[in-house]
Amino acid sequence: MHIDGQCHCGFVTYEAEIDPEDVTICHCTDCQRLTGSAYRVTASTPSTSFRLTGGEPKLYVKIGENGRKRLQFFCPQCGSPISTTGTDEDAEEIGIRVGTINQRGELTPRAQIWCSPALPWVGDIGELPGQPRG
Repeated sequence: MHIDGQCHCGFVTYEAEIDPEDVTICHCTDCQRLTGSAYRVTASTPSTSFRLTGGEPKLYVKIGENGRKRLQFFCPQCGSPISTTGTDEDAEEIGIRVGTINQRGELTPRAQIWCSPALPWVGDIGELPGQPRG
């Protein structure tokens, strides 16, 4: 599936080819802190299928629990998280942050990872009252 996307302010833009079946939710505490939210939703793609079409993102390097480096890319102007990748063999795949994908409404997560740190209320949000606009 061909996608394109951007950060909140539009400075960083990109396009990619993704498999819409390869969308996951991660509940790890790093993802919670890096998003400021309960979890992160990511569409994975080979690094050869991802291309920046606008401004350059800023890089933050974090070290995972396994000791590997994770390269976190975000907009230097608005701070929106854009993507992540690793080093060495981990650099062959890019995780695109679903919230930045223009076609995000067409993507449904197919799996969850790092579920033990999931916040206890996450599975119950469908029960909350909702409003079409805040």
